[in-house]
Amino acid sequence: MEPARSPAAVPRALLRLVALLFLVAAGVALTPAAARLPAGRRDRLTRAWCRAVVRSAGVRVRITGTAPPTGGLLLVANHVSWLDIPLLAAVRPGRMLAKAEIRGWPVAGALTARGGALFIERDRLRTLPGTVGRIADTLRGGAAVVAFPEGSTWCGRARGRFRGAVFQAALDAGAPVQPVLLRYRQDGGAETTVTAFVGSDPLLASVWRVVTARNLVAEVVVRPVLAPGTAPDRRSLARAAEAAVTGTATTAATGACATAAAGTGRRGATGALAPAARLRPAGPNTEVRAHP
Repeated sequence: MEPARSPAAVPRALLRLVALLFLVAAGVALTPAAARLPAGRRDRLTRAWCRAVVRSAGVRVRITGTAPPTGGLLLVANHVSWLDIPLLAAVRPGRMLAKAEIRGWPVAGALTARGGALFIERDRLRTLPGTVGRIADTLRGGAAVVAFPEGSTWCGRARGRFRGAVFQAALDAGAPVQPVLLRYRQDGGAETTVTAFVGSDPLLASVWRVVTARNLVAEVVVRPVLAPGTAPDRRSLARAAEAAVTGTATTAATGACATAAAGTGRRGATGALAPAARLRPAGPNTEVRAHP
């Protein structure tokens, strides 16, 4: 990961870190009370809290476009950083598709579980049809589901292919798909890797890199919704969503960035399910990954 071009003073970075931890802890503590609020008010509070979390780390937020405020919706985005999670919730709060290991993470595990995450076991193929069925039922019930179909985080200058399995749930439920592009810039320049959380990079190192950087901007570009019937099958729908996010068809990335991200598949709060090609057509066929 590249170092921050304009590092902030250590006292400012420490203040950001304390503010970030305080807001996250407050979110964990207040989640049960927020769950009793009317849906509209709860969603507004969640969006405001998520923007505050990102802003507390010293990252400005720019959101372009909007998502449907109600109804079943599958939100899919490229995956770069642990910041992706609150940024997507700032667009439309939803149930995160998260790998089962997240349950054991300090703070993040409790927050993810209380947020109604749909936990998946990436290494057990026989559980995939059931996972897709649960996602489809959630969408039919009118809730949003958030997924990262690349299956792992990437550095921000390269991206992975969207795997098709998770899109089967949207097809089964007849739910629209909302593609979202996430990118990070510093000092108004090209996309930066400062915010990335890939490979063997420890979470604390990634957080510290963010809070010590100056002039970081998170750009969230909400693309037009892909309506039900846009594509005939999950692979076609995955390609359409990927093209909407990137603005063009994605090709395999090369270089150290891509190698670090794709080599282990350990990052992300969501965990990619098996490739869609390995799923059988009988029953709901499926896929994802999430961050702390």
